[in-house]
Amino acid sequence: MTHDLPILYSFRRCPYAMRARLAVHASRQSCELREIVLRDKAPDFLSVSPSGTVPMLLLPDGTVIDESLDIMRWVLRQHDPEHWLSVDDGGWIARNDGPFKRSLDRYKYPARFEKVDPLAERGKALTILDDYEERLAWSRYLFGSSPSLADMAILPFVRQFASVDGDWWGAIARPGVKRWLGEFVSSGRFEAVMLKYPKWQAGDAPTLFGQ
Repeated sequence: MTHDLPILYSFRRCPYAMRARLAVHASRQSCELREIVLRDKAPDFLSVSPSGTVPMLLLPDGTVIDESLDIMRWVLRQHDPEHWLSVDDGGWIARNDGPFKRSLDRYKYPARFEKVDPLAERGKALTILDDYEERLAWSRYLFGSSPSLADMAILPFVRQFASVDGDWWGAIARPGVKRWLGEFVSSGRFEAVMLKYPKWQAGDAPTLFGQ
């Protein structure tokens, strides 16, 4: 089946899918958005997805991109008006996707893992946030006065971390990270990428997202 626009298979609350939608929004381009319910995945989605995970971008020529960072970079290479790709993140995204995400999962979902101390994992994640704090004490974003790919790839996971225990998060002193996160979640862009959509199934009318 051919289609005119890229199709983004997404799940609203997934931080990986969230950052893919952020890149589409920043690129000022359009795609067709299909909301996937992870506990009840549409058969038509599974028939085209190699991994069965979101986000997944299906291009008009049939090419599948199913890694969130690859989706971000592909979309922004088509059009990057805010120059998100102009900054080398120096491994910050890899650190987020590796050790920070590992500790975040064990802090938020300790029952899924054996012999895990969630507070120790929270401390490991906080050590990484302290490196962000050092930068954000003097810079609005991680690499200067405007957002980069790194900021928008990392922020959805920081948001998830902060939401695990809101009372604890509210009590700790990390003013730079809190400002950075607060500006993100109160932005019009965040609001735009967090709109709710019904579960997609084959035959539904297209839902346009982006421009």
